[in-house]
Amino acid sequence: MDFTNLFEYENHACTKLHKTAFDYYSSGAHDEITLRDNREAYNRIQIHYKVLIDVSKRDASTEVLGQKISFPLIIAPTAFHKMANDEGECAVAKAAMNVDTIMCLSTLSNTKVEEVSKSCKSNFWFQLYVFRDKSVTEKLVRRVEQAGAKAIVVTVDAPLLGTREKDVKNKFQLPQGLSVINLMPDNKEELPQEGVDNKPDSGLSLYFNEMLDQSLNWKDIEWLTSITKLPIILKGIVRPDDALRAIEHGAKGIVVSNHGGRQLDTSPATIEVLPSIAEAVDNRIEVLVDGGIRRGTDILKAVALGAKAVLVGRPVLWGLACNGSDGVSSVLSLLKKEFDLAMALSGTPTVKDITRDLVSLPFKK
Repeated sequence: MDFTNLFEYENHACTKLHKTAFDYYSSGAHDEITLRDNREAYNRIQIHYKVLIDVSKRDASTEVLGQKISFPLIIAPTAFHKMANDEGECAVAKAAMNVDTIMCLSTLSNTKVEEVSKSCKSNFWFQLYVFRDKSVTEKLVRRVEQAGAKAIVVTVDAPLLGTREKDVKNKFQLPQGLSVINLMPDNKEELPQEGVDNKPDSGLSLYFNEMLDQSLNWKDIEWLTSITKLPIILKGIVRPDDALRAIEHGAKGIVVSNHGGRQLDTSPATIEVLPSIAEAVDNRIEVLVDGGIRRGTDILKAVALGAKAVLVGRPVLWGLACNGSDGVSSVLSLLKKEFDLAMALSGTPTVKDITRDLVSLPFKK
């Protein structure tokens, strides 16, 4: 497969995936305004490149929480990889290792965390949902610690799941034989398969709205930091004041994220709120961003606006659907190649040279 950009991967993945799976991966909440705006906002940012800079030797590598990665990109947590490829999360973990970056494994993985850890030599983060039953949450934390996770990424923008109308119409359920295998509350491992046809929602939403802790608050973040020595990263921040609260409550990093436009529609595009959040944080903790990244120039723009790295989710799934682990490696390598070219053409031979004055914004910071 000889694709020249990520959009071609998406188009081909659409032809290979079952409609229910493609809709689940690709859809956003309600009218999908935020989903679209995440992408379109990057197109409105201009790069003011520097000239007559020696860029013959370039270094795209950076460090996040002390971990060196080959370029400023981490694989975002996304659910149910085995809907795209039988090797699922292990295939993605192998690709992350091949490209020398970090995979963030989802709570909603179809693969045991221990198997994923072996596939990437324990170089992974774990995305955590906090459940009503705190003992379930703590057991999961202990399990990922033992598996070698390097950080815990807590999703904080999902007291309930947003409404993705395509999933509702499709009555989304996991295909037979797949499960949320790392979850064991009340010995449940599979999404409900009965009674969904009579409900105005997807099986996924029914299951997790029952499981998720709708009372999740800042005290729970303090509790999490007290039960583990792993760094806690909060994913789902779109306000500077919440970023400051994250620092106050012990977080070591944040992900500026609106859940890929899958939660509250008409929330702001992440790249638009990144500058004000990065300014408020003032380098006290790591700031990451996700949502809408499809080009190497997007990574350059995000770094210029204050992100230490970006997280990319859907394109990884498209690569996985197209050609398994090799497809994911190709997607990541393509983004890395584009980012390297963007560095050269913008006059920034190292990541540290990518500064705020490199870009101009059509929106207030």
